[in-house]
Amino acid sequence: MDQDRWRHYLAAYHDERPGITERFLGRADTSPYAWLAEPLRGRDGPVLDLACGSAPVRPLLAGAHWLGVDASPGELAAAARAGRGPLIRGDAARLPVVDGTVDAVCAAMCLPVLTPRDRVLAEIRRVLRPDGMLAALVPATRGLSPAGLARWARVMATLGTLRQPWPDPHARDGLAHLLRHAGFEVIADEPRVFTLALTGTDDGHLLVDALYLPHLSADRTRAAKKKLGSWAASGRRLELPLRRVVARRG
Repeated sequence: MDQDRWRHYLAAYHDERPGITERFLGRADTSPYAWLAEPLRGRDGPVLDLACGSAPVRPLLAGAHWLGVDASPGELAAAARAGRGPLIRGDAARLPVVDGTVDAVCAAMCLPVLTPRDRVLAEIRRVLRPDGMLAALVPATRGLSPAGLARWARVMATLGTLRQPWPDPHARDGLAHLLRHAGFEVIADEPRVFTLALTGTDDGHLLVDALYLPHLSADRTRAAKKKLGSWAASGRRLELPLRRVVARRG
């Protein structure tokens, strides 16, 4: 899928499913958002939440000078309904923020899907103050146990695909390398495997909705939801490997 078509798909996906990522990660045994927020607590300056979605990080940084930016009106509306603000609509590749005015950038589950990558990373550097911090949470490909790998293989086989068509798959386990190349000093690069509890039919449906699968037909989606809904109804645990990368503007 070319970049323009991907951006159109991504916009429609989040407008149609506001809060989807927060709901999906909400099935985890412990909060990935809390893990992401840890290095940002106690910072005095403004924190920019990039592609903030429904803004699940906002309550975890209640005392911060926080600003959420997202391109999706649907996601911003969901965040506003939850009382999470201030919020502004903006493109990650053209942030509506003055140079060098942000103390930290928070990027939850967004860097592998935002395009173009070089422009997005350049914008993060531009808005950060000297020595400003970036904390990013991304999906990882490593860390699954054999049983965890088998469960994900079953899910993807049901969906009829081998993998999600990420536009920038290198911005997962390779994110630290990309940040160094973009002029950041990487402070920490930490993997962690969370566990999703799937306890009912709705959780199986959520699993299908939460994955980026632009080529999945409506018929295949319905069939996958029926099958995975039944599978989840009896109670399943699904491993979710994530990676937290903390970097400083060089």
